[in-house]
Amino acid sequence: MADKRDYYEVLGVEKGASDDEIKKAYRQAAKKYHPDLHPGDKDCEEKMKEANEAYEVLSDKDKRARYDQFGHAGVDPNYGAGAGGYGGSPFGGGIDLDDIFSSFFGGFGGRRQGGANAPQRGNDVEASITITFEEAAKGCKKSVTYNNVSSCDECHGTGAAAGSQPKTCSACGGSGRVTINQRSPFGVIQTQRSCDACHGTGKIVDNPCRKCSGSGRQRKSRTVDINIPAGIKDQQILNIGGHGNAGYNGGPAGDLHVYVNVKSHSLYERRGDDVWCDLPITFPQAVLGAEVKVPTLDGEVKYTIHEGTQSGDVFKLKGRGIQHLGGRGRGDQFVRVIVETPKGLNNKQKELVREFEKATTEKNYAKRKSFFDKLKNLF
Repeated sequence: MADKRDYYEVLGVEKGASDDEIKKAYRQAAKKYHPDLHPGDKDCEEKMKEANEAYEVLSDKDKRARYDQFGHAGVDPNYGAGAGGYGGSPFGGGIDLDDIFSSFFGGFGGRRQGGANAPQRGNDVEASITITFEEAAKGCKKSVTYNNVSSCDECHGTGAAAGSQPKTCSACGGSGRVTINQRSPFGVIQTQRSCDACHGTGKIVDNPCRKCSGSGRQRKSRTVDINIPAGIKDQQILNIGGHGNAGYNGGPAGDLHVYVNVKSHSLYERRGDDVWCDLPITFPQAVLGAEVKVPTLDGEVKYTIHEGTQSGDVFKLKGRGIQHLGGRGRGDQFVRVIVETPKGLNNKQKELVREFEKATTEKNYAKRKSFFDKLKNLF
């Protein structure tokens, strides 16, 4: 664990950072290092994994409290593997660290509420993915790689080596709690605390599994294929059920929350489910009208520019926008016309423009005439 960087340092936040600050820092890291943005860059891939691991801990109230007090030893089930023949926990016995610390911190995660052996749901985990503008508009399939805590595939979550089984703790009868009688001026007061013999697990592992060091759990890198629905927006979250951390005592796994980052587009701008773009045309096309080709998400379409079109005029292509998320139909595409003034004219071209200017009158420039009429009224 000595080579692991501090999780706060990884995300670039102070130790007392708020949940929103941690989430914002993680999203910035995802946009900066996500492998989709840097194909084949192993350094970015490692930094993304490091950011995922840091966020998984710091975004969880229970894990963050353990990390703040005990460092990496408080949150990694494989910490100190092989040390003294037990699970590497500061308390020994090959136990699951989550069991220890949930009792220390009042059971934030609720995992102790049903008793040591009660099935409990695993924690949710988060990951991010980056897709193109077109993929967001039309939907796609993607593979997401992330880290989660799964049941050990060698001991199948028991924590005991092959050929052995955990045994019920005789000190607490498997409850994980013991009752203490204390004398006070008001008589005998009974209190309960975590069992010292089994450290609150209700089980004793005499022969711990070597692969997971008796924790019954191990961190793994997993890849899952997901369907990105058409119409998804930037920073929306997809919930993938059952792909989070493994549950406890046969409880269900948590979920995977995937943050979707949508790349900006060189031509299009999204507004709701509508698409906007600029279309540059020449001065003669604007004056005389012309048939032009307009790019859309479905390919080029032909459109007739009307005679006398002005720069800034907008026309609509119905149904050429983005699929409505979870519903039928699509938005529209709005095209803003930009009349481009030519540059770098030679002498002949300039002379033709001067002749054109002489041949026109105020009747040809309604907006200019209106402007100067208003100006006269001011004085």
